[in-house]
Amino acid sequence: MKFLLFILSIIINISMLFAQDYQQFKNTQLIVNFPSHPHYDIAMDLLPEFTQKTGIKVKVDQLEYQAMRAKQALELTKPKGDYDLIAYVVTSRPDYIKMDKLYALKPFFDNPKLAMQNYNKKDLIKAYVDNIGLQGKLYGLPFGAETSILGYRSDILKKYNIQPPQNYTDLLKQACFLHNKEENIAGITSRGASGHHLTHAFLLHLAPMGGRILDKNMKPILNNAAGIKAAEYLKKLLECAPIGVEAFRFGEMKNAFLQGKSVFFLDSTIIAGEVSDPKKSKIINKIKWLPHPKGVKNASQTGGFGLAIPKNGRYPQAAFLLMQWLTSPEIDTRIALMGGNPSRYATHYDKNVLQKYPHMKIFGNALKNADPDWRPIIPEWNAMNKKIGTELSKAILGQKSIPQALDDAAFALKKILAKAGYYDSK
Repeated sequence: MKFLLFILSIIINISMLFAQDYQQFKNTQLIVNFPSHPHYDIAMDLLPEFTQKTGIKVKVDQLEYQAMRAKQALELTKPKGDYDLIAYVVTSRPDYIKMDKLYALKPFFDNPKLAMQNYNKKDLIKAYVDNIGLQGKLYGLPFGAETSILGYRSDILKKYNIQPPQNYTDLLKQACFLHNKEENIAGITSRGASGHHLTHAFLLHLAPMGGRILDKNMKPILNNAAGIKAAEYLKKLLECAPIGVEAFRFGEMKNAFLQGKSVFFLDSTIIAGEVSDPKKSKIINKIKWLPHPKGVKNASQTGGFGLAIPKNGRYPQAAFLLMQWLTSPEIDTRIALMGGNPSRYATHYDKNVLQKYPHMKIFGNALKNADPDWRPIIPEWNAMNKKIGTELSKAILGQKSIPQALDDAAFALKKILAKAGYYDSK
């Protein structure tokens, strides 16, 4: 009897796995919009398998992410858009939802002919889901999501008999001590270009130091003691960064580390796959990883990209099948093995992933402290972001004091938010 029940359970499970109705979408062609990004380059290599499995063809329009955002802004305003599935940078989410341009995903997951029975939504990293896809309802799924992590040259720390930094005090001390100790190797790399690049670098330190951009009443507080401390810290770090850091965007700061021109890297996990790529890296087998250092608290950033289904697309159900497949447990693991950023807890502890990338366990542990609210994800954020970075740049270049620059930024942010109606009593 037990044996018969066992066989019956297997049959039921198999039938559940194949409950999705792919046949109705055979020969459908989806047009998707992806960014030029290492994670999405990997995903594109797997798309022929999706077509083989489902009969659904996929054409990709791949753009640099700022061009992608501009193209999406145009496409989403059309009665019928060109895209069936889009990848979007997290800061686009509030605009798209406010404009009512994206489908909520619950009805798709509730449809037994579409939903994978073994998808396991609970395994998706909560901070990524909250940051990228959640706004009252679930509108998107993390795909190419990132958190901040500390990488360091283990060979150089060993040479100088230095233990890896565990907190912000250690990091600053070590980065500046090791700055130029080795020829043409700075202490730490960083984003430093005026505008949103510098804002990102500031925010990297703001939350761990107990700061926020806005309080619960949407009033700017980046100019309080925690904000001043974070900006002062950033300025000191930039003094121990490579020459020309004032013009570094993420690409330049990342490449400085990959080319062996800095001891420390504190930024996105997206770099991890490239560190082991001989075509991109001169530091293979020289890097070890730690969670984002602790300030007054542990708080790593969250960001990157997610997937969503535009309401003006042609084939939303087929698009959901692709979205779901790309973020499924199996594909998440395979993408991680190919050097991408996993979006699931289990993938970070998968034995095959850890055999190839032992640091994934560290990343998984670090994600327990990931902060989905390290920046306000509201439609006005892009304007706020640019203003903060512009004022910070004046402080870094010595044109203003840090307190004055942050006061001026706070004043500008308040004007932006007031104009948008955040302080309207109605």
